[in-house]
Amino acid sequence: MGFGFSEPVRLLLLLTIPAIYYLYTVHQKKKRASSLKFSNLSIIKEASNNKTSIRRNLPFYILLLAIILLMLGLANPHIPLKQVKEGVNVVLVIDDSGSMQAADYTPTRLEAAKRSAAILVRNLDSKDNVGIVVFESGATTAAYLTPYKDKALEKLKTIEPRQGKTAIGDGLALAIDMATSIPNKKKVVILLSDGVNNAGVVSPAEAVQFAKTKKIQVNTVGMGSVEPVALGYDFFGRPQYAELDETTLKAIATETGGRYYKSVDDKTLDEIYSG
Repeated sequence: MGFGFSEPVRLLLLLTIPAIYYLYTVHQKKKRASSLKFSNLSIIKEASNNKTSIRRNLPFYILLLAIILLMLGLANPHIPLKQVKEGVNVVLVIDDSGSMQAADYTPTRLEAAKRSAAILVRNLDSKDNVGIVVFESGATTAAYLTPYKDKALEKLKTIEPRQGKTAIGDGLALAIDMATSIPNKKKVVILLSDGVNNAGVVSPAEAVQFAKTKKIQVNTVGMGSVEPVALGYDFFGRPQYAELDETTLKAIATETGGRYYKSVDDKTLDEIYSG
């Protein structure tokens, strides 16, 4: 990027330089004309010598140069540096509750969520940090915030299905806390869940307020079909179903300045970053 000025209007002051130079030359001519009336031939020859003229006018030229530099300085010159992309802290929050074992995604919702998370990790920039939180009845850290994407991908593979309930608020609260653990201008949390909250200490609404306080954007990815999906039977032989609560997921995203997605591809991360 080229050289420039923050206050280019002040460069108009340079228009006074020709006037200053003109007034000086007029003054010098009058001064020489006055001195010739009382000078002998040797003085006239000395006055017409170029070297003598330069020496005599040198202080003025130095002063004029100083004035020009001062005027340029008032315009605040600068050389814009190429903007360096700052890294982003991205924390993936993966629902590992019993409902994520539903087979409406191949082979299950959980495995589909892990595949989606892997796509997001692979599309991260080298300067970005990534962390992983998993939750069911409570939330745990699967991978601390790190710039090493390969480690995060390995951790994703180790996430196994569990039988607990769904504590979305707990998962989000832990993820938001993790996102702030390394200073970076932009912090993003991405929740992959079916959205049906039925456990935990922190409610989704409280987690949203926490995110807004920390100025963290939460994007959500809905994992599940619109219609309830059979999971099996409980201890008493009653049929169990897995549902998708898009209303909750959309509300979480909207209130924190994020977006809701029904699927993930290679362009999803770019859309999230542009938000």
